[in-house]
Amino acid sequence: MNTPPRWIAWCLAGASCLWAGCASTPAPPRSWQSLFNGRDLTGWNVKCQPQDQAKTYWQVDQGAILCDAVGRKNHNYVWLLSDQEFGDFELQLKFQVFRGNTGNSGVQFRSRYDDTAAGGWLDGPQVDIHPPGPMTWRTGLIYDETREEKRWIFPSLKDWRMEPQFEPKQHVFKYADDGDGWNDLVLLCDGLKIKTIVNGVIRTDWDATGVLDNAAHVRHQVGRKGHFALQLHSGDELRIRFKDIRIRSLE
Repeated sequence: MNTPPRWIAWCLAGASCLWAGCASTPAPPRSWQSLFNGRDLTGWNVKCQPQDQAKTYWQVDQGAILCDAVGRKNHNYVWLLSDQEFGDFELQLKFQVFRGNTGNSGVQFRSRYDDTAAGGWLDGPQVDIHPPGPMTWRTGLIYDETREEKRWIFPSLKDWRMEPQFEPKQHVFKYADDGDGWNDLVLLCDGLKIKTIVNGVIRTDWDATGVLDNAAHVRHQVGRKGHFALQLHSGDELRIRFKDIRIRSLE
């Protein structure tokens, strides 16, 4: 057996050590980016039906984004849409809701607005925020606003109805008059793996393969990449606030 020259052996050993060191070093974490400056709605724009364009439902109040439709339920869906779009990410935010709300809200993600769809429609999945009792436990589950779906996709149901049997054993939800009254929401999207965490409790941990990559989502270019939107549901008298909205890329 031929023995390689000593300098070759040293080079091979050094390369092996260098490769091992690089392989064991984790990639540096992505930096956080704020999506709301606390002063105005720079980076966001309102999307709605033409008859609602002159109405103001979204504004900045005390350093938070406020949606206030109390006493003004004569409206269709009104979304506050992010200018930027994202694919794989971790999103964190705080939301505050008030007792007496008659409707729900949500954080739509990987979504896209189509102005040509019956006056305008936002296709894409949504993390539900459900203030009305006794079903606050729906918060953190996933509804799909994509026009061909319009149903719960986690859990998988045929439409918007959800029975009490899906209530989890553990769930934490606060109203504005409960201590500080702010709820923490985390949304992680890594490929087709979707996770939501509400006040430290995992509510969704799901592989969306076969759903968010199906023909309808591909056709509307949603489900894998798109915009965020905060939602005012059609006909609801909702009052809700959002703050500390930040994101970091996982790509």
